[in-house]
Amino acid sequence: MSPLHRTFYCTAVAGLLVLPFTTPASAQSKLEARYGITVAGISVGKGAWTIDIGTDQYSMSTTGSASGIASVMVSGEGTVTVRGAMKDGKPLPASFASSVVQDKEKTELKMTLDGGNVKDVTVAAAPPADDRIEITDAHKRGVIDPLSALLVPAAATGAAVSAEACAHTLPIFDGRRRFDLKLSFKRIDKVKADKGYAGPVAVCAVTLQPQAGYRKSSTLVKYLSDGREIEIWFAPVAGTKVLAPFRLSVANMLGNLVVQANQFEVLAQTAAK
Repeated sequence: MSPLHRTFYCTAVAGLLVLPFTTPASAQSKLEARYGITVAGISVGKGAWTIDIGTDQYSMSTTGSASGIASVMVSGEGTVTVRGAMKDGKPLPASFASSVVQDKEKTELKMTLDGGNVKDVTVAAAPPADDRIEITDAHKRGVIDPLSALLVPAAATGAAVSAEACAHTLPIFDGRRRFDLKLSFKRIDKVKADKGYAGPVAVCAVTLQPQAGYRKSSTLVKYLSDGREIEIWFAPVAGTKVLAPFRLSVANMLGNLVVQANQFEVLAQTAAK
């Protein structure tokens, strides 16, 4: 697996895919979501995501794993934690940490941000390959971590779900690689989790646009960025002004890789302070 695809899995996939922690006293909502991972309809993994969202702060923690037939595209296990501020209904991360185990190798990364700019990155990783696109200081400005990027703001009109959820290009930096996820609106659909949410979702097409930090020779980067059909379905988080992923699918030669929530439940809502 390429480093970029591993990141895409462990955050946008394994990140969907809980490390429980205490809900802040000022929390508006706490979402607990659990996901199943399938390839061609065969179960290959699972994961979870807990999000605490307050009036001016948020924290998230995820964990996930996949194996077996999924090893052709994704394998291993990982955890991600994020903390930051909420400003104008949008997440503004302050800290991001990930721990990924794949092929018995463990990679840990810690990153701090301030106002969308990377302040510090600590990562234990293999030496860069000769064909890796260099990361510059410019690539570390005006960015968001890959997990916070998946909390998209609700429509300014107040509608719980609308095409506006897909009107974004997400400038993501994961501590080692810089890439954009360009969203575009496809349709409004309906979902029903086994536990929790039932209702409309915004279905967004996703285009992966690598910027830097990846290897030119990576076949998986080329595969994902070469017009691959990728979708994210966003559902509203009750009591907040954001939407979170309910389903993610990636078309591939083995059959679609799908990460879908079987639980998408707001467990607590308290008055904002």
